[in-house]
Amino acid sequence: MNVLEINNLSVSYGAVQALIGVSLYVQRGEIVALIGANGAGKSTLLRTISRLIKPKSGEIRYMGEDVLAMRADTVVRKGVAHVPEGRRVLARLSVEDNLLLGAYTRSNRPKIRENLERQYRRFPRLRERRTQLAGTLSGGEQQMLAIARALMSEPQLLLLDEPSLGLAPIIVRDIFQIIRELNADGVTMLLVEQNAQLALQNAQRGYVLEAGSVILDGKGSDLVDDARVRKAYLG
Repeated sequence: MNVLEINNLSVSYGAVQALIGVSLYVQRGEIVALIGANGAGKSTLLRTISRLIKPKSGEIRYMGEDVLAMRADTVVRKGVAHVPEGRRVLARLSVEDNLLLGAYTRSNRPKIRENLERQYRRFPRLRERRTQLAGTLSGGEQQMLAIARALMSEPQLLLLDEPSLGLAPIIVRDIFQIIRELNADGVTMLLVEQNAQLALQNAQRGYVLEAGSVILDGKGSDLVDDARVRKAYLG
């Protein structure tokens, strides 16, 4: 089934149209990549799904339900987690406090502790630094923390915005290994990523956004080989 369906979505910032009639879908168990140049509207789309931005028109449905009728916290409770561009960890709180805040929609304390241990097993570096202030972590560790914090809400759909941004290549490799492992564990993802080749190589399907509109879509492997994508985004 389609976990996420977006139909004819348009978003404006004043007189500037950020998204123009965008339609896409994400099926259960998929990684779907969203690529495009800076300013194409990729982050705007994720923020609109999360109800941080109000669209001008269109429809967003998650598990068949109308997302635009929900508040932002309700979207999280329903199972959508957003890892924002720039990580946005709470710098003056410890690693563990950041993680526990990710479970703010949950009330079952034993389950929360169980999930916390699951994240520490998945991200051993976070366990080592559990009492350390989040702002003192390296960029890669902060990205791991941002992903783990989102997973504390036990999402069925993970929105990832530029997970490789500003990271060294060896750390990017580790982050994408984690993304593949999460997907193998059944986490569905909509992935915005500046490294188009890496995104498409790890995605079952992809969409190309240009100036707020979807101009291409298809299997990730097909888009990697598409001459237009290679010329514009892969070099």
